[in-house]
Amino acid sequence: MTSYAIETHEMTRRFGDLRAVDALSLQVPVGNIFGFLGPNGAGKTTTLRLLLGLLEMDGGSASVLGYDVARQAGAIREHTGVLLEQHGLYERLTVYDNLDYFGQIYHLDKTSRAARIRELLEHLELWERRHSGISELSKGLRQKVAFARTLLHHPRLVFLDEPSSGLDPVAAVALREDIQRMARSEGVTAFLTTHNLAEAEKICDVVGVIRKGRLITVGTPAQLRTTTGKYTVEIYGRGFAAEAIAALRSLAQVSAVELQNDHLSVQLHEGAETAPLVGLLVQNGAQVEEVRKGSSSLEEAFVALMQEDT
Repeated sequence: MTSYAIETHEMTRRFGDLRAVDALSLQVPVGNIFGFLGPNGAGKTTTLRLLLGLLEMDGGSASVLGYDVARQAGAIREHTGVLLEQHGLYERLTVYDNLDYFGQIYHLDKTSRAARIRELLEHLELWERRHSGISELSKGLRQKVAFARTLLHHPRLVFLDEPSSGLDPVAAVALREDIQRMARSEGVTAFLTTHNLAEAEKICDVVGVIRKGRLITVGTPAQLRTTTGKYTVEIYGRGFAAEAIAALRSLAQVSAVELQNDHLSVQLHEGAETAPLVGLLVQNGAQVEEVRKGSSSLEEAFVALMQEDT
């Protein structure tokens, strides 16, 4: 069995003169939560539809779970789960009846359907709402039911297209935790398209960034955070006078300094040491109580990548 759930080689899709997906070569390891990041219109959803065989490629090749996308799209859809932006549930049916209906489509027998539905609804804390109509549920709970439907037939890979889009912060966090917990407990590979960087940073093992149809980088969130070549130091204390801040800004290893209430946020170039900063502040009358060093955020790295020349 291949060690990659998804493999593409120069996969391309055009719409007229627009290359929505431009020679995309990508490998997604089995068992990973893979985040596919990019701004709106970057080619994320088109990539997902190509991988499902819902669109034809204009060039290149791709395989999903070892199945050729061009020739075995039916087998791919049989062994994967898909959660698109629209939940696709039947509003007039109950939670249980929706899942029971889709279970029949997946050819699960009655006993297996009942056991699997209960298992999923209990995991997602929805068992008590099994007799509620879909129309009675909040958007967040509807998305949870749609996620349960995605996992109903024990797929080896799930495609999640902007799963938290439009959800309030509490519902988005709950769904994110569900995705992470279920991916781990079910041993499922997840391919997550999103422009929600906080979401990707929290749950993804690996992320790929796409811009104007082209894949520009792949790595762990930690690896991408280092691409800006900058690090942030938070210095807590008192007496951060204008002279002390000006002295910091004069240092070659410092790219920016910002005073934020009780602390300084200092952005450093890669490899810079923090000790000289503390010494300089003390020399200028500041009292330093705590220093915290960290890398740039994924959001900063993403913005930097989007601003690079193509």
